[in-house]
Amino acid sequence: MIIDSHQHFWDRSDGRFDNAWQEGQGLERICRSFLPEDLQPCIQAAGVDATISVQTQHNLEENRWALSLAERHGFIAGVVGWVDLASSACGDQLAEFQDRPKFVGIRHVVQDEPDEDFIIRGDVLRGLAELEKRQLPFDLLFYERHLKHAVTVASQFPGLPLVINHLSKPNIKQGSFEGWRKQIRAAAEHENVYCKLSGMVTEADWQDWEVEQLRPYAETAIECFGPQRLMYGSDWPVCNLAANYAQVYAATRQLIESLSEHEQSMILGGTARHFYQLPIVSENR
Repeated sequence: MIIDSHQHFWDRSDGRFDNAWQEGQGLERICRSFLPEDLQPCIQAAGVDATISVQTQHNLEENRWALSLAERHGFIAGVVGWVDLASSACGDQLAEFQDRPKFVGIRHVVQDEPDEDFIIRGDVLRGLAELEKRQLPFDLLFYERHLKHAVTVASQFPGLPLVINHLSKPNIKQGSFEGWRKQIRAAAEHENVYCKLSGMVTEADWQDWEVEQLRPYAETAIECFGPQRLMYGSDWPVCNLAANYAQVYAATRQLIESLSEHEQSMILGGTARHFYQLPIVSENR
């Protein structure tokens, strides 16, 4: 069972959601609606069985919309949504969704917060405590400068499953490595911290990336987390800025080809299924 642990949907047709972030210079390839009927042919061609849809909005309505898509499309195995972690209503917001079988986790776009220490604010930590109590995983969307906080959160909430998105976005284009490696190793020392092998092509040169430029970052992640705490993610359709779905999947297979068959199967599906405690996953093929 091959599971893409990280992809997105958005709908620009009716103005329900704020998608202004897609309108920047150079983002033309992703400045349109991307829906399940766009993704399904891509995963079928690659041989991917199921996906996890991850939030893009700080908006409870997006949770409801994404869950409605998941209920209509069997290949969407789970939805990582959003709640207001800083709100006293966080628990009530979680209660609305937690009984939905395909609601599998929470994410907040921490990378865009003006406060670099947002994730360790007292009110936000109270929200994370709600997630730990309910055993609901949390996706860490960090830039490298936020990565130090993974250790703080993991230490304070040892029962909360955490997963670093996109290797915390190291600057692959500029070859930034040593500082990132030190911090990712520190995060990986905590057993409740996992990592997604995703988002690398868009941190490289969009026009001129090569698999070998990604390899030191992938190998470091494999060394630090091991296949049991590492999962494949396409970051579709954001990946289209640098590569199509097939290219991203092929690059991932190249980066892990020296591992055993079992280790590859963990990265390509087993870890995601365990981490998100996925319900029955429908075969896509």
